[in-house]
Amino acid sequence: MEWKFVIIGLVGLLGLYLVGTVLLQPLKVLIRLAIWMLLGGVLLVAMNILFGNFGLHIAINPVTLLTAGLLQLPGVALLVLVNYFII
Repeated sequence: MEWKFVIIGLVGLLGLYLVGTVLLQPLKVLIRLAIWMLLGGVLLVAMNILFGNFGLHIAINPVTLLTAGLLQLPGVALLVLVNYFII
């Protein structure tokens, strides 16, 4: 009778571990995405401050934040080129 409780407890802990790891992976991705968006916002604000006097202004919205955050400096250069050719 005692071994049954030990085995049931170990199976329960294993199940809890598996469920925890399955739920933690998407949370890590969302946290990493939020950090990238924050970095993209910092890059875009710096770009707007530095080149605002020259008439270059890039709108800050979720698409530009993700582009600048995921691609970092090349993403900001891409946004500048898109802004130059479209406007």
